[in-house]
Amino acid sequence: MSPSDTFEDEFDEPPTEEHGNDEAFDEDAEEEEFDEPSARDLAGDAEDATESPEQALEEYDESLLEAFDAVEQALASGVSSMATEGVRAESAYEGGGNIVGVGLGTSEDCLAEPGASALNVYVVEPTNEDEVRRALVDNMAVHAASDESDLPINIIHTGEIEAQSHRFRLRPSPNGISVAHRRVTAGTQGVLCRGRRRPRRRRLMILSNNHVIANSNSARFGDPILQPGPADGGRMPRDRIAILERFVPIDFRGRANFVDCATGWASPSRVQRKFVYLRGGRRRFFRVGRRPVRCRRDMVVGKSGRTTQLRRGMITDCNATIRVNYGRGRVALFRDQIAIRGLRGPFSAGGDSGSLVWQWNRTRPPVGLLFAGGGGFTFANKIGRVLRALDVSLVT
Repeated sequence: MSPSDTFEDEFDEPPTEEHGNDEAFDEDAEEEEFDEPSARDLAGDAEDATESPEQALEEYDESLLEAFDAVEQALASGVSSMATEGVRAESAYEGGGNIVGVGLGTSEDCLAEPGASALNVYVVEPTNEDEVRRALVDNMAVHAASDESDLPINIIHTGEIEAQSHRFRLRPSPNGISVAHRRVTAGTQGVLCRGRRRPRRRRLMILSNNHVIANSNSARFGDPILQPGPADGGRMPRDRIAILERFVPIDFRGRANFVDCATGWASPSRVQRKFVYLRGGRRRFFRVGRRPVRCRRDMVVGKSGRTTQLRRGMITDCNATIRVNYGRGRVALFRDQIAIRGLRGPFSAGGDSGSLVWQWNRTRPPVGLLFAGGGGFTFANKIGRVLRALDVSLVT
């Protein structure tokens, strides 16, 4: 697909920038000076920054939270078993194995009380409510989900939830464009950032996923990051725009993950703060705010990514726990994730991983970091967790 073919369908323009005195678009920041990267400077600069959960669940009743906890524990146990037993058989999607995620949302069943909270159950294979309730009770000990109960359940068909890791060259490189580690196919340059402490405060860095620029834990610090990604024609050394600076390792052994993220120390002359999208074959640009906002159900959000470019969606879940397939038998459990449903077609596709997700309004504050999807649903890490885990601040 050529760049001019990317947007044939109609879509909404991002809200117009209005500078005024709004800190979200601080033009003075353009005068900042940043150090150029070198592999030698990065020696030993790795850190596994994990954090404890921050659950904001006071609005849900006890029976719903108990059901959520039980499914979450069953998912964790399932990931741990997969790490021991290896590749699953086709029968693995029967019963409880068909359930790959759980979250909390608003009931979409017209028979439930309007606006009532509900258990979001994400499934691989299409199924009906009776089968899901039976699997929850028989395989996951969620007795509150029995046929006699009035626990509202949303059944969401995603298929296998996969890490989305896989088109034109542009300098300086904008956010929303193809990038990747030299041994990865292609993902997305999410946003620029800087470290919060010396010496990282003077490093201008690109933020994306671990599986995009750190090759799912397999990369070494100082490895080259290319724009475009190798799948889109990126080659060494001409297309190197950054080197791997830090990443949070992904646990594939059953322990909970909260983020899939990494930073690449960029050459300031080769990257820019603006986001790109295509309209009528022409490249257009916009900016986002630097102050993150909390996830909120029904929030309208946007993203610009390598494959589907500019898209708009709505947050349906702020507390999802999901199993994510990274290929080659590697499955990881993620907790406290954002689920997004596209409003006019899919919100994302393979290769959009690493995209920044922002609220669709005038100042476009950051909300999350896109990393996975399936069945028309997209999943993102909460941006606050990402920034704390990598110890960085946004440069927008």
